[in-house]
Amino acid sequence: MKARFIIFISIVTVILGLASFYVGARFIAHSPWARGHSGAVWMALAVFILLQILGPYLYRVFPDHIHRLFVVHWAVYMTLGVFACVFFYTLVADLLIALLIFILGPRIALVAESWSFVAVGAMATASVVIGAVQVAKGPRVYEVEIPIENLPNEFDGFEIVQISDLHVGPTLGRAFIEHVVKVANDLAPDLIALTGDLIDGAVHQLRRVIEPLAQLRAKYGTFYVTGNHEYYWGVEEWIAEFRRLGARVLVNEHAVIRKDGAELVIAGVTDDSAAQIVPDQASDVAKAIAGAPDHAIKILLSHRPSGYKKAVRAGFHLQLSGHTHGGQFFPWSLIVALAFRYGKGLHRYEKFWIYVSRGTGYWGPPLRFGVPPEITLLRLKRA
Repeated sequence: MKARFIIFISIVTVILGLASFYVGARFIAHSPWARGHSGAVWMALAVFILLQILGPYLYRVFPDHIHRLFVVHWAVYMTLGVFACVFFYTLVADLLIALLIFILGPRIALVAESWSFVAVGAMATASVVIGAVQVAKGPRVYEVEIPIENLPNEFDGFEIVQISDLHVGPTLGRAFIEHVVKVANDLAPDLIALTGDLIDGAVHQLRRVIEPLAQLRAKYGTFYVTGNHEYYWGVEEWIAEFRRLGARVLVNEHAVIRKDGAELVIAGVTDDSAAQIVPDQASDVAKAIAGAPDHAIKILLSHRPSGYKKAVRAGFHLQLSGHTHGGQFFPWSLIVALAFRYGKGLHRYEKFWIYVSRGTGYWGPPLRFGVPPEITLLRLKRA
């Protein structure tokens, strides 16, 4: 494990170093001030890399939100967000300049480069400011109706609140959880689905922070499945903690909800990463649905949206997922759209529905540019 960690840190350092060298070189080339203070530019980038390497370690040592090093956690992730935007826009600008030179000749280069520097600065600033404002506003409620064939009349209008990808930890604390719980309870749902990646920290670090989740209220209860981040922070302890908080933890299993003689199945699978960390918890859709009533409508809670074809073969009608954050902030939303067939929102595959949450919190940079956080109210309707 230690060897893997060292290899991982080494790879991250190399990637950050190369990206920082590229951004620094372009900044110096474009800006007269930077050319006269190149040492300061390289020093700032070196500090940025050091922050990104030491930040996770400092969080493990000083996780408490009231500790004075809490400000360091914000510095680590905010600078990462700023750098990500600057890197992407600089890369796009250089590609566009190369294209213009190819089409119009090298004379256009001087004009294009001078304007591109201004454009990169303006777009990166706008992305960070708007993204930070969207985070400050908190998650909005998305109402989604899902028509399902043969849905029993008793479950027509059945409402599920989905909360996903809170990532409570370095920069999100108890006040945020209290707000999410209040919004969810005010919706008065029939059921609450927690679809993984709720934490970024160990139980002893975050027990007090997530305590308000015990106040979640729904007629038929709260159901929870693990995400990949729970496996990074001691999944067994987190499963026990969520049970203590009153959630029904679905580890490759299901529950049957009965209403006036009709039945609805809620099943849950572990995250795909479980097989590498806790082999006996390997994700198993068939096991999760084994023994369920054949005639019942079946809903699967699965952190990642990538396993929808397995869900279809197992006989599910609807899958609720998260994991992608919808990309969280532009331009990474474009990458998610390429990486996942279903990256956010409601989609139909054959007669099967899948809803992918944009996430209720955020991971890493406290930015949500173009992809606002959400608490989802899903309403089942008889097709």
